[in-house]
Amino acid sequence: MSTLDTCPIADAVGEGTPTEAGADPGAARAAMVTRLEEEGSLQPGPVRDALLRLPREVLMPQAYVRRSARGEEAPRWDLLDWAAPQDRPELLALLYSGASVLVQHDGEPLLGRARGTRSGASITSMSTVMGLTVELLEELDLRPGLRVLDVGTGAGVTAAVACQICGDQAVTTLDRDRNLVDAAAARLSDLDLRPQVMCGSGEQGVPGRKFDRIFLSYAVGCVPTALVEQLAPEGKLLAHVTSASPSWPGLAVVERTAEGRITAELRAVEFAHRAGHGMARIWLSEEFRQRMATEPGTWTQRSMLAPPADSDRGFWLAADHLLGGGLVRDFGSEHLAIGAPGCGSWMRTEPVGHRRWSVTVQGPRDIWKEIQDLADRWRAARSPDRYRLFIDADGGQRAASECGRLSWQLAAPHPLDEGATS
Repeated sequence: MSTLDTCPIADAVGEGTPTEAGADPGAARAAMVTRLEEEGSLQPGPVRDALLRLPREVLMPQAYVRRSARGEEAPRWDLLDWAAPQDRPELLALLYSGASVLVQHDGEPLLGRARGTRSGASITSMSTVMGLTVELLEELDLRPGLRVLDVGTGAGVTAAVACQICGDQAVTTLDRDRNLVDAAAARLSDLDLRPQVMCGSGEQGVPGRKFDRIFLSYAVGCVPTALVEQLAPEGKLLAHVTSASPSWPGLAVVERTAEGRITAELRAVEFAHRAGHGMARIWLSEEFRQRMATEPGTWTQRSMLAPPADSDRGFWLAADHLLGGGLVRDFGSEHLAIGAPGCGSWMRTEPVGHRRWSVTVQGPRDIWKEIQDLADRWRAARSPDRYRLFIDADGGQRAASECGRLSWQLAAPHPLDEGATS
């Protein structure tokens, strides 16, 4: 069993990790942890200690950086390599910036890759933004000896942290992508961490096993019931739940009591993991965004009704499911702008004086009216920011406000939702 006391993995980089080029992994690691603490994502405790001892350049000795401009027809990426001294400063800054790290292009094997440029296709795996990862790891309340199932291995970051805190013999990490699994197993072993690394369906978990903590590193339409069944008494499961829209996610927190009863809630959150493999997604094209920003629309009116605030995340989570039709927000717009690409409808607002807003609407849907009508219902339900989550034995799932005035069914699992990586 590897622990913080018996496995000094910060020293496991070995002689192949020079700092001659001005790249100091220890200093970069400490700076990242300090930033996470200042942002409020990270607290003193075992997760912080684990991050201070985790050399990300061992788990991700290669990573991609995009070189093409946004909208360029054939996107281009350079694969940076820690083995190339000229790449180390840029790669180290990338690994410890706290941003997501691009680790796989077009489903390729990660072991034995040559550095250089790739073009076309897409990035198929990335390591998640650290602020999001550490908040979820803190929520899990990891402790020595807890049995952990990490679903969506990716680069192995969450598995490495769990191994340090709980002991590697207590950790199982699972991914559908054999190339990611093989790379994670090798690189975790380089850190003297040897969890059980498995290739298989994330939605199915590990049948016949029980876990005290289950963590999904990708978003799903509803909580996989097979994973709920694998939750041990006094266990906790975390999974981001979204619709086809990426705009307003929720975090499902599922717990099993000591007596075996399941309790769950859906919390409105600002950010979420990427969608799982095969999960349908809708986006605003650049052309659609331009139309939303510049066209006159079907009508424009002045309104004394304020749009719901960004901080009203419980409202937006409900809107994502109850308004339907695939609404997507343009977060690049200065003021509230929402489109429905499926039917071409959109709306935008901007302040035009004290408690006055200009509202422009286009298309067959009056999105502004839909939002205001639901806002009235949300306020009547006491403006919840979290909802009770009911999980039926047959897999049906329903979210509802405490008073019951707002409720909706979660999407049924997609047959291809077998896990993604982050």
